[in-house]
Amino acid sequence: MRILRRALLGSLWAMIGWKPSFAAQVSPETMTQEEASSVTPRHVLCFLGRDRDLSRLSEAAGKAIHDFATGFSIDEDYSQAEPDDRMSRSFDVCWDRVEPDAWSETDEKAVAAHQSVLYILGPSMAQAETVKVSMTALRIVERLIEAGAVAVKGESAGIAHGLDRWRALIRQGAEAQKAGDPLAEQRIGRLAFAKRPLSARGYLESVGFHLVGLPEVYVPETAGSERQVVAIMDAVADEIGKQGLDPTLKARGASLTFDSTYEVDEFKFNPYGVLKLAG
Repeated sequence: MRILRRALLGSLWAMIGWKPSFAAQVSPETMTQEEASSVTPRHVLCFLGRDRDLSRLSEAAGKAIHDFATGFSIDEDYSQAEPDDRMSRSFDVCWDRVEPDAWSETDEKAVAAHQSVLYILGPSMAQAETVKVSMTALRIVERLIEAGAVAVKGESAGIAHGLDRWRALIRQGAEAQKAGDPLAEQRIGRLAFAKRPLSARGYLESVGFHLVGLPEVYVPETAGSERQVVAIMDAVADEIGKQGLDPTLKARGASLTFDSTYEVDEFKFNPYGVLKLAG
């Protein structure tokens, strides 16, 4: 597994100017919980098409929005019926490197050969709604893959999976919803839309846990191998979901901070803070 430094994870939305909702400009190094709560996370989804025609993907997205995805919208400004030469590099940076075989050479070739780009914007999410909205985002991914999308990326954390991996996550999400298991839904939403691990000032970090209502988890680089660190991150996230934040902080001897390596006008900024495990 290859560690990618945060500086390399410049998702495309940063280039083209989307901003999250934020009431006041505050330095992330002096952020308080009250100030962080002014930030509301949202999904930005990127879909690549095989033809220089957005009609199939746009129609599928419009029907999904009408049928079940209230609050989502097609971004008309940056969607385009032509290829974007930045996509191969962007997907290369964003491929999930945790799940074995998360993407294939076929997926890479599909990205390189794409002929159109469709962006879908999610609504600003209250913390209590994040899991529900993330499950809706996963259903949108399903609809657009069925409509012919050849590659899919979650821009809000800079994460991409191959189509087979997306389909597996979609199946797992549907099973969790059918079972009425919110903890499983939160876990699957996290696996689908968050990125980990990235390096950050002596820690390995998660990015995107706010999309399911959780703080990020920072684990000291000295805690073990990359895979061991990922296992710790996922265990801590599951513990927060099961028993709550305060008991997890106490049990883990961890601290919660609202200082962030991301600016408040970046979609990667987490308004729920950062749980730091002791070194």
